[in-house]
Amino acid sequence: MAHDDRTKIISRRTPESAAMLASVQRAMAITAALNRLTFNDADEVRTLFGDLIGRKVDDSFMLIPPFYTTGGTDIRVGRNVFINQNCTFYDLGGLDIADDVMIGPNVSILTSSHPLEPSQRRASVIAKPVAIERNVWIAGGVTIIGGVTIGENSVVAAGSVVTRDVPPNTLVAGNPARVIRSIGD
Repeated sequence: MAHDDRTKIISRRTPESAAMLASVQRAMAITAALNRLTFNDADEVRTLFGDLIGRKVDDSFMLIPPFYTTGGTDIRVGRNVFINQNCTFYDLGGLDIADDVMIGPNVSILTSSHPLEPSQRRASVIAKPVAIERNVWIAGGVTIIGGVTIGENSVVAAGSVVTRDVPPNTLVAGNPARVIRSIGD
């Protein structure tokens, strides 16, 4: 299996896998509380999201519940980030969201996966980071797979599946997502 230095492999029945399970249990408790809140509870949402990721978020951060994650502590968010409802972030590989990013409803960002080989699928978790650069708009229903960077000012069209890096200042669409055209001011 090919991987680079950003790839994290966690084998089953190890101290690392036990820590991963504890992180999931912690995240589920926090997101259960978060998901009882409404749009009008923005300050409480920010507080709980800060607890989830382990650091205070900027007052410009906005998230509309429900929201789901497998850990939370590997998520970093910038200023003026908007996350619409029903998003799922599997953040084990690391998820960096820069300033001024908009994420539409029903977006899944999946930094973790399993080996392709049938005999190895349950043996480990493989995680790769996702970076979403400044001023990106990810439209509704998008899926982003681990190991990719979404370049500054780009737009990922609704329903797309991102499996490789998105260049800055581009519109991508489809499954797998492909560059449709350049965009800019």
